[in-house]
Amino acid sequence: MTMVDTDETGSKITTGHRAKLAYVYIRQSSMGQVTHHRESTDLQYQLVNRAARLGWPQQRVKVIDEDLGKSGASASERSGFQNLIAEIGLGKVGLVLSFDASRLARNNYDWYRLLELCGIFGSLIADSERVYDPNVFIDRLLLGLTGMMSEAELHQIKRRMHAGEWNKARRAELRLPLPTGLLRVSNEQVVLHPDEEVQARIRLVFEKFDQLRTARAVQRYLLQEQLLLPSRPLRGPAPHEIHWAPARMSLVLSILNNPAYAGTYVYGRHTTDPSRHRPSHPSSGIIRRTIDQCPVLVHNVYPAYISWEKFLANQKRLANNRNDHRRGASGAPRKGKALLQGIVRCGRCGARMRLGYSGPHGEYPVYRCEYGMSEYGQPRCQEVRGLGLDAEVERLFLAALQPDRIALSLAALGELEKEHETLKRQRALHLQRQEYEAERARRQYDAVEPENRLVARTLENAWEEKLLALEKAKQEYAAWAKQQRLELTPEDRAGILALGTELPRIWNAASTTAAERKQILRYIIKEVIVDQKRAPGKVWLKIVWQTGAVSEHCYDRQVRSYDEYGLSKRIYQRIRELHSQGKLDGEIAAELTAEGLYGAKGCVFTHGTIWLLRQKMGLPAVIPTGTPLPAQWEDGAYSIQGAAEAIGVYPGTIHKWLKTGRIHGKQIRKATPWKVFLSATEISELRDYVQQVRRSKKEVS
Repeated sequence: MTMVDTDETGSKITTGHRAKLAYVYIRQSSMGQVTHHRESTDLQYQLVNRAARLGWPQQRVKVIDEDLGKSGASASERSGFQNLIAEIGLGKVGLVLSFDASRLARNNYDWYRLLELCGIFGSLIADSERVYDPNVFIDRLLLGLTGMMSEAELHQIKRRMHAGEWNKARRAELRLPLPTGLLRVSNEQVVLHPDEEVQARIRLVFEKFDQLRTARAVQRYLLQEQLLLPSRPLRGPAPHEIHWAPARMSLVLSILNNPAYAGTYVYGRHTTDPSRHRPSHPSSGIIRRTIDQCPVLVHNVYPAYISWEKFLANQKRLANNRNDHRRGASGAPRKGKALLQGIVRCGRCGARMRLGYSGPHGEYPVYRCEYGMSEYGQPRCQEVRGLGLDAEVERLFLAALQPDRIALSLAALGELEKEHETLKRQRALHLQRQEYEAERARRQYDAVEPENRLVARTLENAWEEKLLALEKAKQEYAAWAKQQRLELTPEDRAGILALGTELPRIWNAASTTAAERKQILRYIIKEVIVDQKRAPGKVWLKIVWQTGAVSEHCYDRQVRSYDEYGLSKRIYQRIRELHSQGKLDGEIAAELTAEGLYGAKGCVFTHGTIWLLRQKMGLPAVIPTGTPLPAQWEDGAYSIQGAAEAIGVYPGTIHKWLKTGRIHGKQIRKATPWKVFLSATEISELRDYVQQVRRSKKEVS
């Protein structure tokens, strides 16, 4: 194709334009086009000659070809186009040349921004045929139409390309990369990977997730048992080899989240959200759809490792393991002390209760309902102390398991035997693989000609490496077999069965971690609904068991005052009854304790506690009947009445002086008679003081 200059250059290009630089912008959409469509690239480079014909010297023509192999749909990843915009804004550009508008931009936003800047700073735009001035109405109209057609052309190209792709995907015929464990044979049929070790390791991941219930626990198990996971990096031409590596969290999740292992063909799992895209991060804005949102979902396309129902259950469990109370996810059991972490629901508003810790060292768990406070600014719904609630649920849980303890022991025995056989098979498959690799290296070494020493030495070294790996695998298998007995002896079986009768001791053992207790509890209990304001001094709870059964319970809680105590009415009534019988405070305390009553904070009643309650109730002190108080005790101390008579005042005055410290006395305990200590001199001085006060009052009156 020959570029023809048909425009009237004298009417548009001025000396001011030629005083600036001419920029030639070159772009191809992909590296494949750069490699295979070289003629198009050459035509774009020839625009340098067109700039020279328009009056720009060769040294004043700049070529921008940084964007070769980049799409024009957006300018965010095109540094060359961004540099061009910057140069136009600095007033350095007199002419912008491109083969056509589609080379500069396939997006109206980028295109009109270029036109606007060229119009402001007086830059011309030229293609292979014409020169345009953005400040001239007709030229600006033509340029605008050209940009619109360029964007529409890109849309049509994408629509035609993706329409066939989606049509093929709906029939599950679009070829997608297969995960490790599946293999595509020559006739496009997908089969399970022929390597038994690969199959066994993939199935082991699903089995352990079903048992341990968290992906992190599966990873720890694989690392603890030194079991490698297979992966198949999709680099280079097929076929791609299997690589064995230590278990990574990302690798475990990729196995659990891939629907291909359930035999299902899924297309459109990822999409782009433009509002989340950041120019500095090319992969930003890509979001992952949930399974039910995927546009293409075809079952029974691949051979399955697990059923589709099991895959959905695994996805639900993974989502529930994320600690997100807004979605109602309880979160995976963690190492904190709170037994009911993540499964407590408020009995007043129905929201999930959050977990916190109080105390100087954060040792006391507290369940708080803060939904109304965080969402609507309302007061906190309720707060339940965790120690009492956990202890009550733990008691009910162990009581519920008591009839099934022998069955649990038998199940544990079966799991131990199954676990041993699983590990034995995994290690045996690994040993077989090492034997095959060593034998294969030997055959390769035997097949080489002895004269070809360069190849023979390399194959000999490879054979030695395989033999060393085989020897290491044999030693590891022998060490494991020595530590693990192949069969359980009758003594072992009897010991495991005896564990069923000692379940509480095992539950409370120091070797049992908090996370293990929580996990065991969740097997039996689904959630606990709590309300501590339904009854004073009590906590009401409803346990929803995994079987669907529901049970309601109540227990006494520790309170700060007797106004909140559930037994306060009964305690007050008994104190009044015993007080009317002439009982002293100590005798009332002993009587209440004998009846099984305890204080508000769970403490035993004492004479001091009864004295405080009696003062609150307005009950006077009780003087034992039949024992009149003497005026003076055997040790010389006076009683209140005796001191009043000796000085010549009322008993109330003696109480006042004791309170102010004018005289001194003591009680053995509260609610017992006073002993007032007075000497003859003090009595004489107090008499004089009383007479003086009385004379002063008479003179005033």
